[in-house]
Amino acid sequence: MIRTGVQQMAKGLCQIMGREISKGNFNTNIRQQMTPRGTFQLPWSSINSVRTMAVLPWPFSFQPRDFSLPNLSWGSDMRRLYEHYNSQCEVETDDGEKKWGVWRRLPSYNRSLKYATGGVYLSKIIQSKARLFTRNIREQGAAFEYVVFVNKQEQKCVCVFQAGHLLEGPPGHVHGGAIATMIDTVTGTHATYLSGPVMTANLNINYRSPIPLGSTVLLTCSLDKKEGRKTFVSCQVTNTDSSKLHTEATGLFLSITMGDLLGG
Repeated sequence: MIRTGVQQMAKGLCQIMGREISKGNFNTNIRQQMTPRGTFQLPWSSINSVRTMAVLPWPFSFQPRDFSLPNLSWGSDMRRLYEHYNSQCEVETDDGEKKWGVWRRLPSYNRSLKYATGGVYLSKIIQSKARLFTRNIREQGAAFEYVVFVNKQEQKCVCVFQAGHLLEGPPGHVHGGAIATMIDTVTGTHATYLSGPVMTANLNINYRSPIPLGSTVLLTCSLDKKEGRKTFVSCQVTNTDSSKLHTEATGLFLSITMGDLLGG
């Protein structure tokens, strides 16, 4: 299905570019649509092309919305933990210069596909028509509100997660499937960051204590070991001060190639 969609979108792009080139005005149009700072602006006449292809994904990429930034639905615990880790993403030296810290925040549109050879371009095409399903709920705070931070130096990953009312399972508490979704999302992200493109081979989850709806929890992941194509990750879901364990899990992820992604 992915391969068919990509082929159709690539064909559409070629047709759009072919028409412009045949008119002899492709380069002229591009130059006219560049602002003085070099950013690409789309004329109204190209709206139909946008709907078909999100027009010209390379080199003119349109930055998608980042759903991992604070919004009005975030509670005080969510904001506090976000600020705690985000403050460590950039540090200031004694000379007043800023540099990367030990943690790095991953934007919500970051996909593992981009790490594969040629995946940057393919990822942009796919993202023009799709969004990670945990980000599909338009209502802020209704479902999955989360932000992921990675620490490559310590080989750790944390996710600050706030569960909305649409994730209810037992009355007043988060559905176990929603918790499993977040564990798969975070452990898979961590494995990808360490090993490149991966797919989930196994998840072993033990539920210890229910999570109240609307509360904020912390998912902490660490690398257990790597064996060839295999990456083993463990994860704990706790309350915000890590004094209460809600869920614990282990995951096995297998490294994949672009051919695997396209079904080749």
